[in-house]
Amino acid sequence: MSPIETIMRMAPVIPVLVIEDVAHAVPIAQALVAGGLPVLEVTLRTASALEVIREMKQVPGAIVGAGTVLNEFALEDALAAGSEFIVSPGLTDSLAKAAIAAEVPFLPGIATSSDIMRGLDLGLDRFKFFPAEANGGIPALKAISAPFGAVRFCPTGGITAATAPDWLALDAVLCCGGSWLVPKGALDIAAIEAAARAAIALAP
Repeated sequence: MSPIETIMRMAPVIPVLVIEDVAHAVPIAQALVAGGLPVLEVTLRTASALEVIREMKQVPGAIVGAGTVLNEFALEDALAAGSEFIVSPGLTDSLAKAAIAAEVPFLPGIATSSDIMRGLDLGLDRFKFFPAEANGGIPALKAISAPFGAVRFCPTGGITAATAPDWLALDAVLCCGGSWLVPKGALDIAAIEAAARAAIALAP
């Protein structure tokens, strides 16, 4: 099993986190891990993201990666912050080759058959289907994945606690990304842990 597949199989949902306040990093990570979701994707969409990764890395049991990695420079920054895996919204040769050279588990985003074929040419066969709902949802992923029997996916984007079970029921899906676990607004640690526990139960 590849390192990225090992990470994808650790829990049915990977929380996709957009965190502005570094002070929230540890309590959020503790709540998610306590709820049974150890794999945490911190998106590089905020100025504090790299520091959030460093803080979350201190939480026992947390496996912290960087999302929204767009190029080799962001990759270097994410790795320097201690990221244990890398997620990108798309797939470019330059980023893929840099991630492969760094020997870091890498989950690039794809939206088309051509994206998958480019990934396969680079030696990749585990992908993020993104943005999942906007790209046609479950029917689209079923159609796109059909010719690629050995390829597996983590659909992300627009998925909710209500729709996640339908995605997870697909043979080609190992896990899905979820931004619903830590909603914007006031921090409610108990609610985050409860949402994590509920997410564990979504797997078929």
